Amino acid sequence: MQGFSENALKILRARYFKKNQNGDLIEKRPSDLFKRVANHIANAEKNEKDKKLWGDKFFNAMMQRDFLPNSPTLTGSGRGLCLSACFVLPIEDSLKGIFETVKNAALVHKEGGGTGFDFSKIRPQGSFVKKTQGIASGPISFLKVIDAGTEAVKQGGTRRGANMGVLRVDHPDIKEFITMKLDGKTAQNFNISVSITDKFMKALKNKTTYDLYDHQSNKIKSKIAAQEIFDLIVNSAWENGDPGLIFIDRVNKLNPTRVQGPICATNPCGEQPLHDYEACNLGSINLSNFFNTELKDQFDWDRFEENIKIGVRFLDDVIDVNIYPLKEIDEMAKSNRRIGLGVMGFADLLIKMKIKYDTNEARKIGGKIVMFLKKEAVAASQKLAQERGNFPNIEKSIYKDKKMRNAAVLTIAPTGTISRIAGCSSSIEPVFAFKVISKILDGEIKDFHPLYQEWKKEHPKGPVPNYFITASDISPKDHIKMQEVFQEEVDSAVSKTINFPNKTTKKDIANAYLMAFDMKIKGITVYRDGCRALQVLYKAEKKEPRPQERPDSLPSTTHKISTGFGNLYITISYFNEKPFEVFTSIGKSGYSTMADAEAIGRLTSLALRSGISADQVVNQLKGIGGSEPTFHNGSLVQSIPDAIAQVLERQVGKVNVKKQDLNTITCPICGATLPDEKCPVCPNCAWTKCTGT
Repeated sequence: MQGFSENALKILRARYFKKNQNGDLIEKRPSDLFKRVANHIANAEKNEKDKKLWGDKFFNAMMQRDFLPNSPTLTGSGRGLCLSACFVLPIEDSLKGIFETVKNAALVHKEGGGTGFDFSKIRPQGSFVKKTQGIASGPISFLKVIDAGTEAVKQGGTRRGANMGVLRVDHPDIKEFITMKLDGKTAQNFNISVSITDKFMKALKNKTTYDLYDHQSNKIKSKIAAQEIFDLIVNSAWENGDPGLIFIDRVNKLNPTRVQGPICATNPCGEQPLHDYEACNLGSINLSNFFNTELKDQFDWDRFEENIKIGVRFLDDVIDVNIYPLKEIDEMAKSNRRIGLGVMGFADLLIKMKIKYDTNEARKIGGKIVMFLKKEAVAASQKLAQERGNFPNIEKSIYKDKKMRNAAVLTIAPTGTISRIAGCSSSIEPVFAFKVISKILDGEIKDFHPLYQEWKKEHPKGPVPNYFITASDISPKDHIKMQEVFQEEVDSAVSKTINFPNKTTKKDIANAYLMAFDMKIKGITVYRDGCRALQVLYKAEKKEPRPQERPDSLPSTTHKISTGFGNLYITISYFNEKPFEVFTSIGKSGYSTMADAEAIGRLTSLALRSGISADQVVNQLKGIGGSEPTFHNGSLVQSIPDAIAQVLERQVGKVNVKKQDLNTITCPICGATLPDEKCPVCPNCAWTKCTGT
C-alpha cells in the first residue's frame, strides 16, 4: 500500500494510525498518518501560505520515506501529546527532591518519553543524615524507587518507560552501582552508565589510585585503585552488557552550551547528552534513498541537501507546537532549541554501492556524508535564525555574537522503529543478519533483508559478495572506528552498540573501552552475544543442535538430597570431565512425582549432550519453587528441579542465576519475544525497549 512494505503497514496499524474509542482505525493509509503529522507541525509556520508550502514538503518527505521524525512525533501530533523523545531530569539529595523526580518521570513516561538521571548528587549509603539523625540509603536504593515507579506507569496503557541511570566513577557507591544488574532482575527499566572522568583514565593508565568523594560535602571519603574499578566495569559488561561508559569531561568540553553548566546525564540510549530539564526531538534521513548510479559518488547530494533543510525546519517547528509535560522542560527546550537530526539506512547504502562496511572506503563515505550533513544542517539553522531569531540562550553558547536558531543540530539515534517503517537498516549500524528468524507468540517468522533477497533471486547459486556483511562479522575495532567517523562531526552524540561474539574475552572488552577513550567518542556501549539468558533473534543459517552420541561407558557420581517428596537420588555421568547426563530416582512419592523427576533428568541430559553448558541448565532450574520446600544440610531445597540444580552447581562451581522479567522478554505491543541485544527492537512491530516506543 502506497509503497510501504507489509511489515511497515503492520507496525503503522498497531502503533501509529489514529483510532477511535472503540479501537477501530480512523487512519487506514500511511498518507492519513503523515498528513496529520505534516499539518500539525506546519502550524508553527507564520502564515497560511507557509503552512501549506512546508506542510506539503513535510508530507512528501515522509511519504517518500526520505525523512521520518521520532515515534512520539508520529503518535502524538494533533492529539495533544508531547512530541519529544529525550529528557534529562535532575535528582537532588533530599527525600522531597527525589520523590518530586519520581513524579516528574511518571509524567514524562506517560507522554512516551525516555528519561536520564544522574544519581551522583545523592550522598553515599551509610552517610549520616543530620536532620533525621538517620543513615542514608544511597543512590542505588532511589534508582530502584524510580524503576518501580516506571514499572507501574505504562505509557499509553501499553508501554513502559525507559531510563538511563548515571553515576560518577568517583562516587563512593560506584562498586554497588556497577554490579547491581548482574542478578538479571534489578533495575530492568534502566540502562546504566558510569560517568568516566579524565582523572580516572589518567589513574588507570598510570596504575594508581584516585579519590572517591561525597558530592554533597565535596569531602574525600577514600581512595581506590582505578584498575580495580575498571576490571569491575569490564566484568559486568562482559556478563550482561551493563554498564556503558560516558566520557563526561569530553561531553562537556564539546557541549555547545557548556557555559550553562555541566551536563551530567543522557537519554536512555546515550545519544543525547542534556542539561537538567532539557528535551530534544529527533528525526532521521534515509541515506539509502539517495543512491543513484548516474550521479557523482553514486549519491544524490542535491536531494540530500534539500531533505536536510526540510529536517531542520521540521524539528525546529516541533519545538513550537510541542506540549511539554513540565513547565521547566518547556522553558529549557525553548531556551536552547536543541534538535537532533540524524541518519538511517547507512548500511543499505553501502550494500547498494557494493562497499564492505568495515573498510576505509566505507568510513571515507561515512565521513563525507556526516561532514555534508553538519555543514548543511548548521547553514539551515543559521538561515532559520535570520528568519525567526536566535535561540534565547545563544549568549551562553559557542554561537555567541553569531546567528543560530538551534544550540545543537545533529544526533545519531538508534532509529529502531522508524527504520522499519522506512524499510531500511537502522541508524549507522551494520545489518544484524540478512536472514533472521523471529519468534512470534507460538510461531516463527522468517524475515529476509530485501537487498539480500533481491541479490539471491538474481544469483541463486552464486557466492555471496563480501559486502553483504553483518554486525557479528565486524570486529569491535571497526565498529568503534565507524562510530568515531560520525562522532567527529556530530555536536550531540552517537548511539551505537559495539557487538562482540559470545567467545570474546574480558580483555577484548577492556581494549575496546580504552580504544574508545583514545578516540573522539563521547560514550560506548558493548554487548557480548548471548550474555543474557534468552536469545530469540538469530541467524536463520544457525544449525540446530544435535545430541552427542553416548559412549558405552562413562564415569559417574550419585548424590542424595532431601526434598519435600522424599530423598532424591541424582546420578551425574561425565564426558571429558564435564557433566554429560543426569539420571534421577525418587521413591515412595507416587508415580506422578517419579515421572516428573525422570522427565527433568531426561531433558537435562538432552541439553547437556547438545552442548548446552551445565551452568546454563543451573540458571534455568535453580530457584524454581514448589509446594513442599524443605532444608537439606542447612540449604533450602524448593523443588525437585531446584535440587537437581543445586547438585549440578556443586560440580561446576557457583552460578550467578539471572532471573528474567517476562516484561523485558515479551513485546507489550504484539507479544513477540525480544532479541538478545542491549537495546532490543521487536522483530515484529519494532517496539523499542530502550525508548519504550
